This record gives sequence, structure tokens and C-alpha cells, in this order.
Amino acid sequence: MARWIKFLGTAGARFVMMHQLRSSAGIWYHLEGMNIMVDPGPGTLVKCAHSRPRLNPTKLDAIILSHKHIDHSTEVNVMIEAMTDGGFKPRGRLFAPRDALESDPVVLQYLRAFPEEIVLLQPESTYPLGHQITLRTSPQHLHPVETYGLCFELPNQVIGHLVDTAYFDDLAIAYAGVDVLILHVVRFRGEGDKEKRIQHLNITDAEKIISSVKPRLAVLTHFGLSMLKARPWELAQQLSNRLGIKVVAANDGMLLNLDEC
Repeated sequence: MARWIKFLGTAGARFVMMHQLRSSAGIWYHLEGMNIMVDPGPGTLVKCAHSRPRLNPTKLDAIILSHKHIDHSTEVNVMIEAMTDGGFKPRGRLFAPRDALESDPVVLQYLRAFPEEIVLLQPESTYPLGHQITLRTSPQHLHPVETYGLCFELPNQVIGHLVDTAYFDDLAIAYAGVDVLILHVVRFRGEGDKEKRIQHLNITDAEKIISSVKPRLAVLTHFGLSMLKARPWELAQQLSNRLGIKVVAANDGMLLNLDEC
């Protein structure tokens, strides 16, 4: 059974999103026959329709919000409508942190009965997704809102999705043992207090994490303006050369065949 990930968008942070220098749509996972949407940001539904082959949101089994920032959650309501055929066919599950639902919520009340279940994400917890898939959350990330990274545990393969966070020393421990590691690398460099408030990884942070985790494949994505100017595909090749680990930079529409990883 094929396993793959479709990067509908690779934009990170507000300026790349606002100007659509890269698409801000989410990431579609196809794992063990299940379809899972992670962080449906602006443009997700349109990108699904324009994908080749077309991605059908009515076939989604789960939607996961890592956190409620608008570049991650803007189209969560649209995708819930699509997943459930406008609520006429209640199905699927929504996974989200508590503050995405209770504090300045991003999920509309009238839609909350449409999925079969809404699951609150908590730190370092596990959730069965399907017969052969377990979702595991990281410790809470260092970010202005409640944020969790994700690990998808499959037979013979683990995929880690390290979402928005500032660097902290134990971060690599949360993703230890993954075979494929997707990292949100918004910044090229980090500079002073401003960066601490923004709380995103930079390319140096990413190198430390990849070097420690040692996945078979690392994928850089969620690029801010400074990363785009620095040419992420060239940075990825430089990391590969230094670390002896395959590192690639995602681009909009990239299909990653997990059976080849």
C-alpha cells in the first residue's frame, strides 16, 4: 500500500503567506490507506482541486491542527465542511490543541458536530489513527500559542513533523528514532530578542536537530522570506554534504514517496 506526502504549500510566516511567494496550503499525508490533512492554511481547498492527480477532501479521514496561527488554520472550517460533505455525512476526526477550540477559537461552533470526533491534543500523548497508525505528539513547543509537533508511527517507519517552535535543547529528543523528519525552518538566521518573540527555527537550529536525530531523510519546509532569499535548495544540499544525511528542500506541489525513503 503506497505511502506518500503531498506538500500543497511551503510558505512560512506572514510575509511569504500574505504575498503568496509560496503557497500557504497544508500538507496531505496518505498513510496505510488513510488521508490526513495537517495545518490547512490559506488556499488549501484550491490547491487540492488543482493537484494532479486531484486530491478529494471528501476522502479525508482526519484533519490535524498543530496550532491556531492563521497560516496553519485559516481553512480548517472549509476542510471540515469538505471532509463531511457539508455535514450531511459526518465522518473523520479533528485533532487540535485546546486553545484552538476554547481560547480565541478558530473552529466554528456549528461545524463541531460534523466530524465523528474532536480530539484535544496534549503533550507527549499517543492517539490511534487507524489500524496500523499511531499519532504521537511532542512536548509543547516554544511558540506564542499552544503548539505540538507530530510523529506518525507506521509499521517499519516513523515520520516526524517538527512544526513551528523556538529551539530548545531537548527538542531533538522528542523526534528521536524517526526515519523521515520534516522541519519548519522559517528563518535563515536568528538575531536577538526579536527572534525570540517570533519563536521559529533557523537553518543553524535545523542542522543541530538533524545531526542529533540522524533521520534517513530530512525535509525542510515552511520558509520565511530570509530562507527564500538564501535559496533553501542550496542550503539543503550543503547540509547533506556536511552531515552525510539526505536533506531536501520542499517545493509547492512536491510529492514525497515514503516507500522510497
